[in-house]
Amino acid sequence: MKTLLGKLAAASVVAVGIAASSGAASALETIRLTIASSHPTAVPWVGVMKDHVVPESNKKLEAMGSDYRIKWTESYGGALFKYDKTLESVRDGITDVGWVGTLWEESQMPLQNVTFHTPFVSDDLPKILALMNQLHKDVPELNEAWEKQNQVFLGASGIETYHLLTKEPVKSLVDLKGMKIIAAGSVGNWLKGTGAAPVNAGLPGFYNLLKTGVADGVLIAFSGAFPFKLYEVAPNITKVGIGAQMTGGMTINKSKWDKLPKDVQQVLIELGEEYTVIHAEKLMKLAGIFEAKMVEAGATVTVLSDEERLMWVETLPDLASEWRDASESQGAAATKVLDAYMEGVQKLGVTPSRNWGQ
Repeated sequence: MKTLLGKLAAASVVAVGIAASSGAASALETIRLTIASSHPTAVPWVGVMKDHVVPESNKKLEAMGSDYRIKWTESYGGALFKYDKTLESVRDGITDVGWVGTLWEESQMPLQNVTFHTPFVSDDLPKILALMNQLHKDVPELNEAWEKQNQVFLGASGIETYHLLTKEPVKSLVDLKGMKIIAAGSVGNWLKGTGAAPVNAGLPGFYNLLKTGVADGVLIAFSGAFPFKLYEVAPNITKVGIGAQMTGGMTINKSKWDKLPKDVQQVLIELGEEYTVIHAEKLMKLAGIFEAKMVEAGATVTVLSDEERLMWVETLPDLASEWRDASESQGAAATKVLDAYMEGVQKLGVTPSRNWGQ
Protein backbone atom coordinates (compact mmCIF):
# COMPACT_ATOMS: atom_id res chain seq x y z
CA MET A 1 0.00 0.00 0.00
CA LYS A 2 2.84 2.35 0.91
CA THR A 3 4.47 1.60 -2.43
CA LEU A 4 1.21 2.32 -4.25
CA LEU A 5 0.72 5.58 -2.34
CA GLY A 6 4.28 6.54 -3.11
CA LYS A 7 3.77 5.92 -6.81
CA LEU A 8 0.55 7.94 -6.79
CA ALA A 9 2.28 10.82 -5.03
CA ALA A 10 5.13 10.80 -7.52
CA ALA A 11 2.66 10.72 -10.39
CA SER A 12 0.86 13.69 -8.90
CA VAL A 13 4.11 15.66 -8.68
CA VAL A 14 4.88 14.86 -12.31
CA ALA A 15 1.35 15.85 -13.34
CA VAL A 16 1.62 19.13 -11.46
CA GLY A 17 4.98 19.75 -13.10
CA ILE A 18 3.58 19.07 -16.53
CA ALA A 19 0.61 21.29 -15.84
CA ALA A 20 2.87 24.06 -14.60
CA SER A 21 5.06 23.69 -17.65
CA SER A 22 2.06 23.78 -19.95
CA GLY A 23 0.76 26.80 -18.10
CA ALA A 24 4.07 28.60 -18.58
CA ALA A 25 4.07 27.78 -22.25
CA SER A 26 0.51 28.93 -22.72
CA ALA A 27 1.31 32.16 -20.82
CA LEU A 28 3.48 33.35 -23.70
CA GLU A 29 1.77 36.27 -25.38
CA THR A 30 2.03 36.82 -29.13
CA ILE A 31 2.76 40.28 -30.50
CA ARG A 32 1.85 40.56 -34.17
CA LEU A 33 4.01 42.87 -36.26
CA THR A 34 4.31 43.52 -39.98
CA ILE A 35 7.72 44.31 -41.46
CA ALA A 36 7.98 45.56 -45.04
CA SER A 37 10.07 47.41 -47.60
CA SER A 38 9.73 48.96 -51.03
CA HIS A 39 13.01 47.32 -52.05
CA PRO A 40 13.85 43.61 -52.36
CA THR A 41 15.96 41.59 -49.95
CA ALA A 42 18.78 41.53 -52.52
CA VAL A 43 19.87 44.91 -51.18
CA PRO A 44 21.54 44.59 -47.74
CA TRP A 45 19.56 47.33 -46.01
CA VAL A 46 16.47 45.18 -46.58
CA GLY A 47 18.11 41.75 -46.47
CA VAL A 48 19.31 42.35 -42.91
CA MET A 49 15.72 43.02 -41.86
CA LYS A 50 14.70 39.58 -43.09
CA ASP A 51 17.84 37.64 -42.17
CA HIS A 52 18.67 39.24 -38.82
CA VAL A 53 15.95 41.43 -37.34
CA VAL A 54 13.12 38.92 -37.78
CA PRO A 55 14.86 35.72 -36.59
CA GLU A 56 16.86 37.36 -33.79
CA SER A 57 13.90 39.14 -32.21
CA ASN A 58 12.41 36.08 -30.54
CA LYS A 59 15.82 34.69 -29.65
CA LYS A 60 16.50 37.86 -27.71
CA LEU A 61 13.08 37.79 -26.05
CA GLU A 62 13.60 34.20 -24.99
CA ALA A 63 17.11 34.92 -23.70
CA MET A 64 15.83 37.72 -21.47
CA GLY A 65 13.09 35.48 -20.10
CA SER A 66 10.31 37.54 -21.63
CA ASP A 67 6.76 36.26 -21.76
CA TYR A 68 6.34 37.80 -25.22
CA ARG A 69 7.09 36.52 -28.71
CA ILE A 70 6.70 38.32 -32.04
CA LYS A 71 4.70 36.84 -34.88
CA TRP A 72 6.06 38.55 -37.98
CA THR A 73 4.26 39.12 -41.26
CA GLU A 74 6.88 39.94 -43.88
CA SER A 75 6.48 41.79 -47.17
CA TYR A 76 9.39 43.01 -49.26
CA GLY A 77 10.08 44.18 -52.79
CA GLY A 78 7.30 46.75 -53.02
CA ALA A 79 4.38 44.38 -52.47
CA LEU A 80 2.78 46.76 -49.95
CA PHE A 81 4.16 50.12 -51.08
CA LYS A 82 6.58 51.67 -53.54
CA TYR A 83 9.80 53.60 -52.99
CA ASP A 84 8.10 57.02 -52.90
CA LYS A 85 5.60 55.93 -50.22
CA THR A 86 7.89 54.55 -47.51
CA LEU A 87 7.47 57.42 -45.04
CA GLU A 88 3.68 57.52 -45.11
CA SER A 89 3.37 53.75 -45.19
CA VAL A 90 5.00 53.42 -41.78
CA ARG A 91 3.32 56.60 -40.55
CA ASP A 92 -0.15 55.38 -41.50
CA GLY A 93 0.35 51.82 -40.26
CA ILE A 94 0.34 50.08 -43.63
CA THR A 95 3.34 48.35 -42.09
CA ASP A 96 4.41 48.41 -38.45
CA VAL A 97 8.15 48.21 -39.07
CA GLY A 98 9.64 49.36 -42.34
CA TRP A 99 12.57 50.77 -44.21
CA VAL A 100 12.03 54.47 -44.85
CA GLY A 101 14.01 56.20 -47.58
CA THR A 102 14.48 59.74 -46.30
CA LEU A 103 16.55 60.64 -49.37
CA TRP A 104 13.20 61.04 -51.16
CA GLU A 105 11.72 63.07 -48.30
CA GLU A 106 13.65 66.34 -48.46
CA SER A 107 10.64 68.46 -47.53
CA GLN A 108 9.32 66.20 -44.77
CA MET A 109 12.65 65.04 -43.31
CA PRO A 110 15.29 67.66 -44.15
CA LEU A 111 17.50 67.00 -41.12
CA GLN A 112 17.95 63.34 -42.03
CA ASN A 113 19.37 64.47 -45.37
CA VAL A 114 22.39 66.29 -43.96
CA THR A 115 24.87 63.83 -45.52
CA PHE A 116 23.45 64.39 -48.99
CA HIS A 117 24.26 68.08 -48.68
CA THR A 118 27.82 67.40 -47.55
CA PRO A 119 29.25 65.15 -50.31
CA PHE A 120 32.88 64.13 -50.72
CA VAL A 121 33.34 63.71 -46.96
CA SER A 122 34.06 60.01 -46.32
CA ASP A 123 33.65 56.64 -48.02
CA ASP A 124 33.55 54.85 -44.65
CA LEU A 125 29.89 53.86 -44.29
CA PRO A 126 30.12 52.20 -40.84
CA LYS A 127 31.62 55.39 -39.39
CA ILE A 128 29.10 57.68 -41.05
CA LEU A 129 26.10 55.62 -39.92
CA ALA A 130 27.47 55.20 -36.40
CA LEU A 131 27.76 58.98 -36.28
CA MET A 132 24.19 59.45 -37.52
CA ASN A 133 22.85 57.01 -34.94
CA GLN A 134 24.74 58.91 -32.25
CA LEU A 135 23.42 62.25 -33.47
CA HIS A 136 19.90 60.86 -33.13
CA LYS A 137 20.70 60.40 -29.44
CA ASP A 138 22.44 63.75 -28.98
CA VAL A 139 20.26 66.05 -31.08
CA PRO A 140 16.60 65.83 -29.97
CA GLU A 141 15.32 67.48 -33.15
CA LEU A 142 16.32 64.44 -35.22
CA ASN A 143 14.05 62.09 -33.28
CA GLU A 144 11.35 64.76 -33.09
CA ALA A 145 11.27 64.79 -36.89
CA TRP A 146 10.40 61.08 -36.86
CA GLU A 147 7.80 61.56 -34.13
CA LYS A 148 6.05 64.18 -36.25
CA GLN A 149 5.67 61.40 -38.82
CA ASN A 150 4.21 59.05 -36.16
CA GLN A 151 7.38 56.96 -36.11
CA VAL A 152 10.15 55.84 -33.79
CA PHE A 153 13.65 55.66 -35.25
CA LEU A 154 15.40 52.32 -34.69
CA GLY A 155 18.56 52.50 -36.77
CA ALA A 156 20.14 54.33 -39.68
CA SER A 157 20.47 52.81 -43.11
CA GLY A 158 22.94 53.90 -45.71
CA ILE A 159 24.87 53.18 -48.82
CA GLU A 160 28.59 53.15 -49.47
CA THR A 161 30.23 55.71 -51.71
CA TYR A 162 28.67 56.73 -55.01
CA HIS A 163 30.18 56.30 -58.48
CA LEU A 164 29.08 56.85 -62.08
CA LEU A 165 27.75 54.19 -64.44
CA THR A 166 27.18 55.57 -67.93
CA LYS A 167 26.47 54.43 -71.47
CA GLU A 168 29.36 56.47 -72.81
CA PRO A 169 32.74 56.82 -71.06
CA VAL A 170 33.22 59.70 -68.62
CA LYS A 171 36.86 60.64 -68.15
CA SER A 172 36.45 64.26 -67.13
CA LEU A 173 33.85 66.55 -65.64
CA VAL A 174 33.15 68.13 -69.01
CA ASP A 175 31.95 64.77 -70.34
CA LEU A 176 28.90 65.05 -68.08
CA LYS A 177 27.61 68.15 -69.83
CA GLY A 178 24.25 67.46 -71.48
CA MET A 179 23.87 63.99 -69.96
CA LYS A 180 20.71 62.85 -68.19
CA ILE A 181 21.90 61.16 -65.00
CA ILE A 182 19.65 59.19 -62.65
CA ALA A 183 20.15 60.73 -59.22
CA ALA A 184 17.64 59.61 -56.61
CA GLY A 185 16.21 62.35 -54.44
CA SER A 186 18.85 64.62 -52.94
CA VAL A 187 21.60 62.96 -55.01
CA GLY A 188 20.59 65.30 -57.79
CA ASN A 189 22.25 68.15 -55.88
CA TRP A 190 25.66 66.67 -56.68
CA LEU A 191 25.17 67.44 -60.36
CA LYS A 192 24.73 71.17 -59.85
CA GLY A 193 27.20 73.06 -61.98
CA THR A 194 28.28 70.00 -63.97
CA GLY A 195 25.91 70.57 -66.89
CA ALA A 196 24.20 67.21 -66.33
CA ALA A 197 20.45 66.96 -65.71
CA PRO A 198 19.27 64.82 -62.76
CA VAL A 199 16.53 62.22 -63.24
CA ASN A 200 14.77 61.30 -60.00
CA ALA A 201 13.70 57.67 -59.56
CA GLY A 202 13.72 54.70 -57.22
CA LEU A 203 16.32 51.95 -57.59
CA PRO A 204 13.91 49.30 -58.90
CA GLY A 205 13.21 51.49 -61.94
CA PHE A 206 16.79 52.45 -62.84
CA TYR A 207 17.38 49.62 -65.33
CA ASN A 208 14.44 50.44 -67.59
CA LEU A 209 15.21 54.17 -67.54
CA LEU A 210 18.70 53.43 -68.82
CA LYS A 211 17.58 50.77 -71.28
CA THR A 212 14.89 52.94 -72.85
CA GLY A 213 17.11 56.00 -73.15
CA VAL A 214 15.33 58.14 -70.58
CA ALA A 215 18.71 58.42 -68.86
CA ASP A 216 22.33 58.28 -70.03
CA GLY A 217 23.81 57.20 -66.75
CA VAL A 218 23.37 56.88 -63.02
CA LEU A 219 25.03 57.99 -59.80
CA ILE A 220 24.96 54.93 -57.58
CA ALA A 221 26.91 52.71 -55.20
CA PHE A 222 28.13 49.33 -56.40
CA SER A 223 25.87 47.58 -53.88
CA GLY A 224 22.91 48.87 -55.84
CA ALA A 225 24.42 48.71 -59.31
CA PHE A 226 25.30 45.02 -59.31
CA PRO A 227 22.12 43.39 -57.91
CA PHE A 228 20.03 45.39 -60.39
CA LYS A 229 22.42 44.60 -63.28
CA LEU A 230 22.81 48.26 -64.22
CA TYR A 231 26.20 47.48 -65.75
CA GLU A 232 24.35 45.74 -68.58
CA VAL A 233 22.83 49.01 -69.78
CA ALA A 234 25.51 51.40 -68.48
CA PRO A 235 28.79 49.46 -68.80
CA ASN A 236 31.20 52.39 -68.32
CA ILE A 237 32.05 52.71 -64.64
CA THR A 238 33.83 55.83 -63.40
CA LYS A 239 34.94 55.60 -59.79
CA VAL A 240 34.40 58.98 -58.16
CA GLY A 241 34.00 58.41 -54.43
CA ILE A 242 31.33 60.99 -53.64
CA GLY A 243 30.94 59.59 -50.15
CA ALA A 244 28.92 57.29 -47.90
CA GLN A 245 25.39 58.45 -47.14
CA MET A 246 22.56 57.96 -44.69
CA THR A 247 19.65 57.02 -46.94
CA GLY A 248 17.02 56.61 -44.24
CA GLY A 249 16.46 53.99 -41.63
CA MET A 250 14.43 51.25 -40.09
CA THR A 251 11.52 52.69 -38.12
CA ILE A 252 8.35 51.58 -36.39
CA ASN A 253 4.91 53.14 -36.33
CA LYS A 254 4.75 55.17 -33.09
CA SER A 255 1.11 54.35 -32.36
CA LYS A 256 2.06 50.68 -32.48
CA TRP A 257 5.25 51.30 -30.51
CA ASP A 258 3.41 52.95 -27.64
CA LYS A 259 1.33 49.80 -27.17
CA LEU A 260 4.29 47.41 -27.10
CA PRO A 261 5.59 45.87 -23.86
CA LYS A 262 8.91 47.24 -22.60
CA ASP A 263 10.59 43.89 -23.34
CA VAL A 264 9.68 44.11 -27.01
CA GLN A 265 10.68 47.77 -27.22
CA GLN A 266 14.08 46.99 -25.71
CA VAL A 267 14.69 44.18 -28.19
CA LEU A 268 13.71 46.35 -31.16
CA ILE A 269 16.06 49.11 -30.01
CA GLU A 270 18.92 46.61 -29.78
CA LEU A 271 18.07 45.20 -33.19
CA GLY A 272 18.00 48.69 -34.67
CA GLU A 273 21.61 49.26 -33.62
CA GLU A 274 22.61 45.84 -34.93
CA TYR A 275 20.76 46.46 -38.18
CA THR A 276 22.90 49.53 -38.83
CA VAL A 277 26.21 47.85 -38.02
CA ILE A 278 25.57 44.61 -39.91
CA HIS A 279 24.31 46.07 -43.17
CA ALA A 280 26.98 48.81 -43.20
CA GLU A 281 29.79 46.30 -42.82
CA LYS A 282 28.18 44.02 -45.38
CA LEU A 283 27.91 46.83 -47.91
CA MET A 284 31.57 47.70 -47.52
CA LYS A 285 32.60 44.12 -48.20
CA LEU A 286 30.22 43.73 -51.11
CA ALA A 287 31.43 46.86 -52.87
CA GLY A 288 34.72 45.27 -53.87
CA ILE A 289 33.12 41.95 -54.72
CA PHE A 290 30.49 43.57 -56.91
CA GLU A 291 33.04 45.74 -58.72
CA ALA A 292 35.00 42.62 -59.68
CA LYS A 293 31.84 40.84 -60.82
CA MET A 294 30.79 43.75 -63.01
CA VAL A 295 34.21 43.75 -64.67
CA GLU A 296 33.90 39.99 -65.24
CA ALA A 297 30.54 40.67 -66.89
CA GLY A 298 32.12 43.10 -69.34
CA ALA A 299 32.01 46.48 -67.61
CA THR A 300 34.96 48.86 -67.96
CA VAL A 301 36.28 50.63 -64.86
CA THR A 302 38.24 53.88 -64.80
CA VAL A 303 39.07 56.17 -61.89
CA LEU A 304 38.34 59.88 -62.05
CA SER A 305 41.64 61.70 -61.53
CA ASP A 306 42.27 63.63 -58.33
CA GLU A 307 42.31 66.84 -60.33
CA GLU A 308 38.93 66.16 -61.95
CA ARG A 309 37.46 65.04 -58.64
CA LEU A 310 38.65 68.24 -56.93
CA MET A 311 37.21 70.24 -59.82
CA TRP A 312 33.86 68.54 -59.22
CA VAL A 313 33.99 69.40 -55.53
CA GLU A 314 34.85 73.03 -56.22
CA THR A 315 32.26 73.31 -59.01
CA LEU A 316 29.45 72.60 -56.60
CA PRO A 317 27.77 75.50 -54.82
CA ASP A 318 27.89 75.45 -51.03
CA LEU A 319 25.18 72.80 -50.83
CA ALA A 320 25.31 72.64 -47.05
CA SER A 321 24.73 76.36 -46.59
CA GLU A 322 21.89 76.33 -49.12
CA TRP A 323 20.29 73.39 -47.33
CA ARG A 324 20.84 74.90 -43.88
CA ASP A 325 19.32 78.27 -44.79
CA ALA A 326 16.35 76.75 -46.61
CA SER A 327 15.64 74.30 -43.79
CA GLU A 328 16.00 76.95 -41.08
CA SER A 329 13.48 79.11 -42.90
CA GLN A 330 11.02 76.24 -42.53
CA GLY A 331 11.71 75.91 -38.82
CA ALA A 332 14.11 72.94 -38.93
CA ALA A 333 17.20 72.95 -36.69
CA ALA A 334 19.57 72.54 -39.63
CA THR A 335 22.39 74.68 -38.20
CA LYS A 336 22.49 72.55 -35.07
CA VAL A 337 22.52 69.30 -37.07
CA LEU A 338 25.08 70.50 -39.63
CA ASP A 339 27.47 71.74 -36.93
CA ALA A 340 27.10 68.51 -34.97
CA TYR A 341 27.67 66.42 -38.08
CA MET A 342 30.78 68.25 -39.28
CA GLU A 343 32.19 68.26 -35.76
CA GLY A 344 31.47 64.54 -35.51
CA VAL A 345 33.23 63.90 -38.81
CA GLN A 346 36.32 65.68 -37.53
CA LYS A 347 36.28 63.58 -34.37
CA LEU A 348 36.29 60.47 -36.56
CA GLY A 349 39.65 61.60 -37.89
CA VAL A 350 38.19 62.30 -41.32
CA THR A 351 39.35 65.26 -43.39
CA PRO A 352 36.53 66.14 -45.81
CA SER A 353 37.38 67.41 -49.27
CA ARG A 354 35.44 70.57 -48.43
CA ASN A 355 34.55 72.21 -45.15
CA TRP A 356 30.84 72.42 -45.81
CA GLY A 357 28.84 75.26 -44.33
CA GLN A 358 31.85 77.45 -43.58
